Amino acid sequence: MTASSKVKNALRISLIVSFLSLVVKVAAFLITDSTTAMSDAAESIVHVLAVGFVLYGYHLSLKPADDNHLYGHERIEFLSVGVEGVVIILAGISILFLAIQNLITGLELQNLGTGIYLVGFAAVVNLALGLYVRKVGREENSMIAISNGKHVLTDVWTSGGVIVTLFLINLTGWVYLDTIVSISIAFYISYEGFKLIRYSVDGIMDARNPAVHDALETVLNSELPKDATGWHHLRHRTSGHTTWVELHVTFKKEISLQKAHDDATLLERKLIDALKSDAIVTIHLEPEAPHDELHKVLKGANKKQRFDDFV
Repeated sequence: MTASSKVKNALRISLIVSFLSLVVKVAAFLITDSTTAMSDAAESIVHVLAVGFVLYGYHLSLKPADDNHLYGHERIEFLSVGVEGVVIILAGISILFLAIQNLITGLELQNLGTGIYLVGFAAVVNLALGLYVRKVGREENSMIAISNGKHVLTDVWTSGGVIVTLFLINLTGWVYLDTIVSISIAFYISYEGFKLIRYSVDGIMDARNPAVHDALETVLNSELPKDATGWHHLRHRTSGHTTWVELHVTFKKEISLQKAHDDATLLERKLIDALKSDAIVTIHLEPEAPHDELHKVLKGANKKQRFDDFV
């Protein structure tokens, strides 16, 4: 099975199991009338919607480059993760609103024992699901699957809080604990959503990946071709499974274009092999000479920024 098939199957399983888990949690809420149980069910509704969008986003990311998308479609991954984060935060806000509303109107809980069993069953199922999806994501280096697995595991923590809350209420009769825990769950899942949004924004803004940068610099500092005299203007960005790398490499003046090209191609292979993802490496060849002199013709070509501001 290919890497893409493994991730797609994991996301499909996540969607199906999450929907079944939602049904169980809704039943727990209807039986108990607990705001905490309701907040757990609301988080699951959000999760099912988010997984559906993530699955669509992953399917779209696998499409090859075309005339309108010359760099492919993999950057949709960042949008998918960001949407999941936003939806999680919206769920947190909804839970917070309903918890405060129920506190004002009053609480009356029932059938807490049955609710505990139902939520506990959903939690065990989601624990297995979350560990599986996260494992597939890490094995295949898919942030979409990793974030989805983390979301499922977040659901497990909220379910655990629901179980403890219902148990303590059943034991002590203090119903206001239901509201306190609901509010805590709202803040917790909102924080998890914020972390997903931060990852999404970093990806969209092409934030530097330290691991990728270190791997590239290791090769460039130790395995340059013998006729190369240096390198500069290294930049890179990662979208999905592909890392795009650009840099300038200087060569001795007397070397032929053919030899410089062959050496640069070998260097490209070394850089690709140093990364865990697929990579497209573009090397700009330069003779050994003052850099500003080589690019003097570019001065003023851009209307608002200097050439060096881009590299």
